[in-house]
Amino acid sequence: MMGSNEKPQSQLFYSFNLEELVPEDHLLRHIDRFLDFSDLRDHLAPYYSHTGRPSVDPELMIRMLLIGYCLGIRSERQLCEEVRLNLAYRWFCRLSIEDKVPDHSTFSKNRHGRFRESEVFRYVFEQVLARCIEADLVGGEGFAVDASVVRADASRQRYRSDDDDDGWGSGSGTRAVREYLEALDEGNPAGVTPAKRVSPTDPLARWTAAPGGPAFYAYSTNYLVDTEAGIIVDVEATPAHRTWEVNSTRTMIERVNERTGLKVGRLIGDTAYGTAALLAWMVDEQGIEPHVPVWEKAERRDGTFSRSDFRYDAESDTYTCPAEKTLRPRQRHFRKLQTLAGKDEMVRYRASVNDCRVCPMKARCCPNTPVRKVTRSIHESARDVARAVAATPAYQQTRRQRKQVEMLFAHMKRVLKMDRLRLRGLSGARDEFLLTATAQNLRRLAKYLGTDPPRVQESPAG
Repeated sequence: MMGSNEKPQSQLFYSFNLEELVPEDHLLRHIDRFLDFSDLRDHLAPYYSHTGRPSVDPELMIRMLLIGYCLGIRSERQLCEEVRLNLAYRWFCRLSIEDKVPDHSTFSKNRHGRFRESEVFRYVFEQVLARCIEADLVGGEGFAVDASVVRADASRQRYRSDDDDDGWGSGSGTRAVREYLEALDEGNPAGVTPAKRVSPTDPLARWTAAPGGPAFYAYSTNYLVDTEAGIIVDVEATPAHRTWEVNSTRTMIERVNERTGLKVGRLIGDTAYGTAALLAWMVDEQGIEPHVPVWEKAERRDGTFSRSDFRYDAESDTYTCPAEKTLRPRQRHFRKLQTLAGKDEMVRYRASVNDCRVCPMKARCCPNTPVRKVTRSIHESARDVARAVAATPAYQQTRRQRKQVEMLFAHMKRVLKMDRLRLRGLSGARDEFLLTATAQNLRRLAKYLGTDPPRVQESPAG
């Protein structure tokens, strides 16, 4: 017999409990266990007025944003609609079935105002990182670093061919353009450098291209990852340029050491991080063991002798060529001592013209120049340390551990759908990358500890 749902009168009162409707194995239930916003209001208190109407609860907005970044909901309009309809989302946000969901415009106003001024996203990221450290998911010894390019919210067709700060027109009123012009006025070389192609929408975004693909405007998210369980210990946003990406490594390592006390003992990276200056900073200043391939430019592929064919003697500071002739940094004595290294921090060793002119190996050494020159970095000792590390069995293992960072980037773009930014400017990219890294750490916490009760650290005896 066909059933019917017709009733003479609807029920007047209902017994309803959100807690009972959220499954025990729901991702948000596991994540909620690791969030502690007890100090959030104290952190934000200086940025709120003591008069006026009560504002939207900042914890509610943070929780809603975490839902969006954890579950790949990129639109804030869609996020507000999902929270309004989904009971699990309401439970996570501490909303009852009757509470109203904030309007999407509330996020924009707070993000560009007090949230950015107070660095609340950095604060939330560090709170989650502290929970990871407490749960023993951070080993604190081996770390991997890498960068991934993310498309900016800027059209590929629109551009300016110069970096002049005049004539921006109506676009000068946007936050991204004002941020760019302020960086130009400050003369900050790490933030703005002249570019041939500048986006009028997001000038700090860098024109770049992935191998085999079209060029586009982009920013880079830089991760410093602990290799124990793949926890992100720091993240930094930069324009998509290799120099900025490499320089961000120093910023992240110093910040992690200052704020968490973690000391990087071993750093794993690709060839981009094998520059002489960065290796010298790691080895000589920080005492870090560099598991990084050395960036070599001196090897020749035309059949002539490379620098590795010349022997270096540290005591006399000279090179000896395959014909047993000596190459010196200077061939004559000056009354006033000259600086050996050039602006590129390289010392050039030259052979004698008389030696090279009659040398039977000249065709294999310097066929197109009168004398042979060999360059040596002033940081060559640090490069030698990296070469020695690369010859150890441990180096082969760390090469595999570096893939943890690449897996996080793949998860970021494919699962969390962070393949294109929604916010503009370097500060907007920083906010999005911090929230994404926070979401990934929370999901990692839920994966490792979500099914078990929270660990309780035993107090030392006595």
